[in-house]
Amino acid sequence: MRTLRLTLCLAAVALVAACGASDEKQIQEWMAEVKASMKPTTQPVPEPKEFSPYAYEGRGSVDPFDPQKIVMAVARQQQARVSASAIKPDLERRRETLEGFPLDQIRMVGMMRQGGANVALLETNGATHLVRVGNYVGQNFGLITRISETEVQLKEIVQDAAGEWVERPAKLELQEAAARQQQGSKR
Repeated sequence: MRTLRLTLCLAAVALVAACGASDEKQIQEWMAEVKASMKPTTQPVPEPKEFSPYAYEGRGSVDPFDPQKIVMAVARQQQARVSASAIKPDLERRRETLEGFPLDQIRMVGMMRQGGANVALLETNGATHLVRVGNYVGQNFGLITRISETEVQLKEIVQDAAGEWVERPAKLELQEAAARQQQGSKR
């Protein structure tokens, strides 16, 4: 039985080898035929465009890369930084109660006159605080600069993208006035 299997396997291998050889020969003949019938086509390459050089007419103008001009620009920039660095918050002063809250959590709920000056009533966390010009409000060193009947104007000191301290105006509006303005704009 074992010899029969071995014989059958050898016969199958011989048949496959014989078929493979004839198929390979047919493929080679077909490739030779196709190669002979193919004729390559080429397209002519277009002539290159003529280059005309650009004539620079700015010889008498100011040179943008003049070293003296660059030095002056850098000096101006440094001078601006020195003057901007004069703005910085007073980190040594005692912080006020309303500096513990961001401006969006503080609401102006009223204004009154006291001693000939305007004072504002600001509310946060259910508590009402009386503030005057010169008090600080918010987490960005917001100094109150003006109090009117409808708003409290502030001057905040914040750091810009370069890390320099800059002043930024802000305001708290009276809540009733803000609600009336929104109603008026909806109509």
